[in-house]
Amino acid sequence: MDIHALFDQSAAFHGHTCPGLAIGVRAAAEAQRILGLKFSEDEEIVCVTENDACGVDGIQVILGCSAGKGNLIFRMRGKQAYSFFNRKNGRKVRLVLKNLPKMDREEKQKFILDAPFEDVFLEKQPDYGLPEEARIFESIECEICGEKTAEPYIRLENGKKVCIDCVTEYHRV
Repeated sequence: MDIHALFDQSAAFHGHTCPGLAIGVRAAAEAQRILGLKFSEDEEIVCVTENDACGVDGIQVILGCSAGKGNLIFRMRGKQAYSFFNRKNGRKVRLVLKNLPKMDREEKQKFILDAPFEDVFLEKQPDYGLPEEARIFESIECEICGEKTAEPYIRLENGKKVCIDCVTEYHRV
């Protein structure tokens, strides 16, 4: 499928077209090329995104990475950067958006989709290993609100198992 068809498919999911969506579409397409990826039915592909912006939707549509499946991980750094991992062969790549020349919205979107790869992204390696597969944790009832909460998000306060929303914040300054 060509990049513009992928962009249109992603825009239908995202709700509009924009340069941000183009970044994610292009990153996903380049990750497919570099790592030999197809659509991820389960957790064969992992994307660690360093932002929560429009481009993430393109990655979801093209690669099948999603938070619910556990193969879309947010490592918030505020950067237009994405690390992709292929669990089948261990290959990985980190794509970082380059500083782009000044241009209007439509020109930028077109540039991101059509310019040579090396004009759009820096190709690097992630500085961390393949994230572990998603785990299913026991749900524990918060002793204050009664809501079930995944075990890693329970806190112990005055001998009670308490969710993050009910725990008393502790500040000294």
